[in-house]
Amino acid sequence: MTAQRDETALAGPPDRREIRAVFLGLMIVMGLGAIDQSIVATALPRIVADLGGIAHLSWVVTAYVLASTATMPLYGKLSDQYGRKPMILAAVLVFLAGSALCGMARNLPELIVFRAIQGLGAGGLLPLSQIIIGDLVAPAERGRRQGSIVAVFAVCSVVGPVIGGVITDLLSWHWIFYVNLPIGAVGLFVITRALRRPHRIQARRIDYLGSLLMTAATTALLLVLALGGTEWPWDSPEIGICAALAAGLGCWFVVHVRRVPEPVLPLDLFANRTFVVASAVMALASMGLLGSSVFFPLFFQAVMGVSPAYSGFLTGPLMVGVVVSSIVNGRLLLRSGRYKPAQIAGLSLAVVAFAVLAWGAATARGFLVIEPAITALGLGLGLVMPNMTIAVQNALPVPHRGVGTATLVFFRSLGGLMGVTGSGAILAHALQAGGGALSSAPDAGPGGIATLSPQAQAAMIELYRHAIATTFELGVAIVAAALVALLFMPELPLGGHPAAKQQAPAEG
Repeated sequence: MTAQRDETALAGPPDRREIRAVFLGLMIVMGLGAIDQSIVATALPRIVADLGGIAHLSWVVTAYVLASTATMPLYGKLSDQYGRKPMILAAVLVFLAGSALCGMARNLPELIVFRAIQGLGAGGLLPLSQIIIGDLVAPAERGRRQGSIVAVFAVCSVVGPVIGGVITDLLSWHWIFYVNLPIGAVGLFVITRALRRPHRIQARRIDYLGSLLMTAATTALLLVLALGGTEWPWDSPEIGICAALAAGLGCWFVVHVRRVPEPVLPLDLFANRTFVVASAVMALASMGLLGSSVFFPLFFQAVMGVSPAYSGFLTGPLMVGVVVSSIVNGRLLLRSGRYKPAQIAGLSLAVVAFAVLAWGAATARGFLVIEPAITALGLGLGLVMPNMTIAVQNALPVPHRGVGTATLVFFRSLGGLMGVTGSGAILAHALQAGGGALSSAPDAGPGGIATLSPQAQAAMIELYRHAIATTFELGVAIVAAALVALLFMPELPLGGHPAAKQQAPAEG
């Protein structure tokens, strides 16, 4: 009788206490995934010294990124079918199992395999957390919660390298993985206790072939993006084979999902204009942001001449801007119930910020120009990405909300990888074009410029300055394309907002 009363109570709208408890568990889980990459990056030199194999060191990061990105849409679909709670618990358990195995790795090949296992779990942490928030909180109130999510990622990106360095110095690199276990256990306990929303499980046929084709095609594409021009030359047989596999498996996947009644990635999603435009905007915005911001530390060290530690401090305003605008945006969304005006303003501000960065880098402007532009870039993008998740969840019907949200996160990750790869190729080409300066000091990276003669120093600094300015110019073009695409996205009334005539209908 008591259990029946509890189930009836849980069938109603969640109260503030339940939302806060679930949100605490989700923030712990998202923090695990957000902080992992920066902690591991700090410990890589010590890992190489212990395990060797520096030629394959990049695979420690690449294996994790490939596995996590490829599995994001799959987690969304499975959560629609089997429920949010079982899937997020499974994702956390796989992530923790991979963390424990990474800590026990005895050589680099083992660590790479275990990092892939860890990535298989990490692929569900962010999308499932956003899906659960979408289930519990009305779209009109969701913006206020998104600020906390962004704050988690901002704090983790700042403290991650510090924590990684401290743990590695005081204990060993093994503990950067073991530390996930107690934190993850707390997250599991909180989510298990707090997340008790009933989910109607319907007997459905699982699209095993579609899942396999989607994962394999995505992995082949990500291998091209992640390793092209670095581990493998662009004209190498490996790149050709992976590109051919990505194209072939992708075509097979499209043919397959048109034929099966319940595909792993429903084509109905792509009939929804909000989802299609949102995916394009997220991919382009992430491409521009990561493709350019990844070179901020290089710009500060090689061109501005600051130390590595201080360069991290100078990059901080980017995340400060994102957090501030996300929090402000949540309050504005709660009042107005409109998300598109803020997105247009945000992308417009980001275009101007990238233009100022490109001009400032090319014309040797100082911190008084560069730092405000970086802050403005964060402020602009903080108005775009949280709102886009809200727009998609508001536009999709409940049966497709999980896979739609996860696929949106997938496109964001894919865009970021494309941005980093493309900008890296452009930077390398620009540096190679200045062969005269490089020939005198082929290994003169940021740390080696100070050892050159004054003439060679000036030549190298100018070379880096104009090469990085080129990546900022690329950011202008990409974010401007995102702004144009955004203009074609419809704005639907937000469910749960007083201004809405009715609950936001499923578009398309």
